[in-house]
Amino acid sequence: MDQLKNHELVEGYEYKDIIVEKRPLLDGKGNEIAGLCNHWIFLNNPAQFNSYTTTAVKEVILAFRAASCDRSCVAVVFTAIGDKAFCTGGNTKEYAEYYSGNPQEYKQYMRLFNDMVTNILICDKPVINRVNGMRIAGGQEIGMACDFTIASDLARFGQAGPKHGSAPEGGSTDFLHLFVGASRTVESLTLCNHWSAHTAVRIGLINKIVPALKQADGTFIQNPMVSLREYDDWGNPAYGEFKTGAEKEAGKAAMAECTVDLSLLDREVNRLAYDLALTMPDCTVKTLESFRKKKLEHWQQNSETNRSWLALNMMTEAKLGFRAFNEGPKGNREVDFIRLRTELAQGRPWTEAMIEEFIPR
Repeated sequence: MDQLKNHELVEGYEYKDIIVEKRPLLDGKGNEIAGLCNHWIFLNNPAQFNSYTTTAVKEVILAFRAASCDRSCVAVVFTAIGDKAFCTGGNTKEYAEYYSGNPQEYKQYMRLFNDMVTNILICDKPVINRVNGMRIAGGQEIGMACDFTIASDLARFGQAGPKHGSAPEGGSTDFLHLFVGASRTVESLTLCNHWSAHTAVRIGLINKIVPALKQADGTFIQNPMVSLREYDDWGNPAYGEFKTGAEKEAGKAAMAECTVDLSLLDREVNRLAYDLALTMPDCTVKTLESFRKKKLEHWQQNSETNRSWLALNMMTEAKLGFRAFNEGPKGNREVDFIRLRTELAQGRPWTEAMIEEFIPR
């Protein structure tokens, strides 16, 4: 054809809060393949652990749409800048300073968030989540919307909602159980305990992990902050549990002698993209569309009503929780839960004075 039509929503958009790179597809030996590429989408807010702003959410939607429309694109790699975090969810500063107490505004924001998750789930290309650090809260949710996950073994995974005034209604209550089963899901959603990358790969949450700590002699070591023994003294699974006490301190000392190197992570991501390229493109996409229906079935049933509830919650627990996280001193960003429950049990109403009183100082 002489002239192909462009189907992007906004042609030539210049991204502000994210970075998008079209990187050449690499073969099994690392050589560039002419005419084929992967779209690498980077969240770009490392100072706030790559939490997504309203602008970033809109840009992620556009970036996934552009990747879907790119005829030369084999796969999308969804990742972030730095080595500390893929994403820790919504930007709590923006939540606390703009959306808290403004349910009508937060409902519009959640329309964008829902569209972001949906655009990942309906992308016309395979989507690989390259996890370069923490994948927490909304970060966990957008990560699970992807088709594949390859992670640094320094990464950690989990939720944060009930600890900070929200609920994991951006996908985790919809499809976390499809990955790890009901028992592990209910613990993660409510208690907000984090899983190490070693635990995450063992329980089926992610596909693969690779080491990221390089010693001075150039060799890689596994994350020294997690236990590699199979069971604890009571017979419970202990593999991948975070170390405590003296073992934790020894792990910190070992980490201090290493540098973080994500080259093995990039190698595995590129290898997976090449493996995907060695398939019929339409057959692969159709397979993914059928597979994604299990996630979409739950997501589309609940996302709109969840959006309304999350907006209203900005008047009470979210207003307190996000402000506490944003304004509280480091190490003390959670409310006094027992006192809060006790006073609510006595009928204390949610007022501005009550919220101010409970923010840790």
